Amino acid sequence: MNNMKKHVFILGVCFLLLSTISCKRQNAPNTYSVIPYPNSLVPEEGTFAFNKKTKMICTSSLDSASQEVVRDFSALLNNVAGLRTECVVEEEKDEKNIVFFDLDTSIADEGYSLDIDPSKIIIKASSAAGFYYAVQSLKQLLPIAVYEDKKSDSAQKWEVPCAHIDDAPRFSYRGMHLDVARHFFSVDEVKRYIDLLAMHKLNVFHWHLTDDQGWRIEIKKYPKLTEIGSIRKQTMVGKNFDQFDNTPYGGYYTQDQIRDIVNYAKERFVTIIPEVDLPGHMVAALASYPSLGCMGGPYEVQGIWGVHPDVLCAGKEETYEFVTDVLSEVIELFPSRYIHIGGDECPKDRWKKCPLCQARIRKLGLKTDKEHTAEERLQSYFMTRVEKFLNENDRQIIGWDEILEGGAAPNATVMSWRGTDGGVQAAKLRHNVVMTPNTYLYFDYYQSEDTQTEPLAIGSYVPLERVYGFEPVPDTLDNDSKKYILGAQANLWTEYISDFKQVEYMLLPRLDALSEVQWTRPENKNWVSFLDRLQHNIQVYDLKGYNYGKHIFGINPEYRIIPEKHCIEVTLRTQGDAPVYYTLDGTVPTEKSTRYAQPIELTDDADLKAIVVRPGMKTNMFEKEYVFNKATARKITLNSAPDDRYTFKGGQTLVDGMIGDMGFATGRWIGFSPGDLDAVIDLGETTFISKVELGILFDKDNWIFPSDHISVLVSQDGVKYNSVADTVLVLPDQSVKNDRMIQGVAFDPVNTRYVKIKANSVKSLPVWHGAKGKPGFLFVDEINIY
Repeated sequence: MNNMKKHVFILGVCFLLLSTISCKRQNAPNTYSVIPYPNSLVPEEGTFAFNKKTKMICTSSLDSASQEVVRDFSALLNNVAGLRTECVVEEEKDEKNIVFFDLDTSIADEGYSLDIDPSKIIIKASSAAGFYYAVQSLKQLLPIAVYEDKKSDSAQKWEVPCAHIDDAPRFSYRGMHLDVARHFFSVDEVKRYIDLLAMHKLNVFHWHLTDDQGWRIEIKKYPKLTEIGSIRKQTMVGKNFDQFDNTPYGGYYTQDQIRDIVNYAKERFVTIIPEVDLPGHMVAALASYPSLGCMGGPYEVQGIWGVHPDVLCAGKEETYEFVTDVLSEVIELFPSRYIHIGGDECPKDRWKKCPLCQARIRKLGLKTDKEHTAEERLQSYFMTRVEKFLNENDRQIIGWDEILEGGAAPNATVMSWRGTDGGVQAAKLRHNVVMTPNTYLYFDYYQSEDTQTEPLAIGSYVPLERVYGFEPVPDTLDNDSKKYILGAQANLWTEYISDFKQVEYMLLPRLDALSEVQWTRPENKNWVSFLDRLQHNIQVYDLKGYNYGKHIFGINPEYRIIPEKHCIEVTLRTQGDAPVYYTLDGTVPTEKSTRYAQPIELTDDADLKAIVVRPGMKTNMFEKEYVFNKATARKITLNSAPDDRYTFKGGQTLVDGMIGDMGFATGRWIGFSPGDLDAVIDLGETTFISKVELGILFDKDNWIFPSDHISVLVSQDGVKYNSVADTVLVLPDQSVKNDRMIQGVAFDPVNTRYVKIKANSVKSLPVWHGAKGKPGFLFVDEINIY
């Protein structure tokens, strides 16, 4: 080899080695299983080993709360690892085999720095919360056994990999909600819930304590609230609104129990925001004190879910006295800055007929205009009075986005649950906002499209990946308005969640994804990295006995239509390299079935079933039926845009051969309101057709109605169209049950290539509906052409 070739060869080898080192360093953070992922994590060589001579040192500048964090961590290691770590107050950090906690006021509140080298660990923060979150990260780098409640029996090396971490949360508000009104959970279960929030660095627990179905907080001045209001005589069975279990159900927290839970949360740097929902969702209170209602009663604690027309009377001064008395005791129990006063789903039917409410409307000079009704403005008056009282007691109100109706109270913080539009509107009005849109952050929704194998849920579909993909700060806001977005929160309503094991199942692992939405900066989020790091927390859940969803370990399908081939391409993904086996004829697959190796192209009816084979873990079998017609897998163009919240994969959803169930947010439907469906399907060639059918959802509780007008037009060139059907349809009445239905139009056979289908959404809901006069939603899942 001549010298030139030799130099080139050496340079090449060096380049290859440097590239390999660079790649390893670039991928190294994935081996550091920290969730939520830090702002900056730089891996270093080596490990720090804890042993019986390790000292915990904190400087005298640390306050008592910070020192308590250090002592708790030391006690934890002594308990689970059998160590004898001492916790001392010193100023020296040059010695070896120490974990040194030091105050650094330049670090953001709740932020921390974590330096790990083979001889010592240095932790810096400006607050006790920062030290606490540093310890949470350090625990994730330790062996899983650190999460045990007793000394580990295994022969562990108590080591952590060396690294430098600089970290602070993106948002100041990082919340999780729990509804205990529909179903009640014990003090120990609530504490277990708080433990999970703290582990994931959440700092707010939104506690929904009152509703139509139960009053769960002791109020000394109004003892009947718990004597009567905490107990319903029966509960509806499943989703059958006319079937009941005839079993009394109740429970409430005493004030001493609440103080205990508040202190427990405080020790974990979690603030509890109590919610007393008003003026709607108050039937339990009305059953206890009937004079608070417009009709005078009698009222009964509700055994069915949904929105109820009986609400607090806004015309009686007695109502405002009741509210301030209740909130006075709530304030005494909860030191949080915010008190949640609900404000959502308050029907105005009773107010419209109540002489006292109408008299107050006249006295206040409230008028109906193009933006708000007089009754909506009465609710704004109600909320403003409540806000004034709370402000006088050094508290702030927070409420659901309906508090914008009639004009929000001046200093109200808005929790945007009906999508993000309410939050955008509030931020533009200079109100603080917490984003909690149901389409991304409602954990009572199904985690899987395969609802038949899931515990009963309220409906809809919020998988792990959708949670992870949520961005709390909409691009539509200008920079000045963006600062009003305080953070994000997920909600867990419990109409269909009757035991705590199901609470855990609905929460995990979606809580992991939520924590990165709330804490991690967008540029540091990475779905693949997240899945790798999630393995650590899954092991913790197994160790602690938490019940969690295993969907990421099952089949996670992806679909696309290929019009050129007239086929549906199905990709079967799963976490890691576990083998997948499938069948297309509806038979149950085994390890002798076809092993999945590449995307499956379907050109005809198929009943696809697939399994993942994982040692020691049983996952659900995936199943999906595909039904072809002349429109299936053809090119489709939408001339009208669906609602942003229910667009999913757009027009492809209507020709992918898959039928939706009753979950309107599963991704199997697209929704329109107030716009209409206007779609063109290219059949690819001239074809005889004589009928068009639409798969339509009817769910009156969610304002979803069939179309009242469908038209079909055809064309040979895609430019000039001729009408072949134009039909006005009769809407279902109140007696018709929610269901998936077919709306179709037949016509004389015609030879055509392009088919235009128009279906109107209902512009004014019928008089019998609770939202009469308002526009409804049109949800379509499949277009069938015959």
